[in-house]
Amino acid sequence: MDYVTLRLRPDGRSWTPRFAQAINSQKCIGCGRCYRVCGRDVLQLMGVNEDGEHLPIVVGEDDDDDGEYEKKVMTISNPGNCIGCEACSRICPKKCYTHAPLPVEAA
Repeated sequence: MDYVTLRLRPDGRSWTPRFAQAINSQKCIGCGRCYRVCGRDVLQLMGVNEDGEHLPIVVGEDDDDDGEYEKKVMTISNPGNCIGCEACSRICPKKCYTHAPLPVEAA
């Protein structure tokens, strides 16, 4: 399969962007490092309750809600905003991310 490849590097080397596809919620510790390096509004921190349901966490709200979550995990909420830089994956201490290049569409 062919993938979209760009030639953006000053030395002429090609670069194939790899876009965020999934985050392993079993490995994610909800540290927020990936959220801080992504300036494209791709990610959202979610709380996971005892039933395994994901609940949105609103930043800046009262922190008393922490008791209703078993854990916090990052999710990909706006995948179309991803530019394929992989900064999120490089900073992730638990290596939770799966990335893939964008396939070239058949004409």
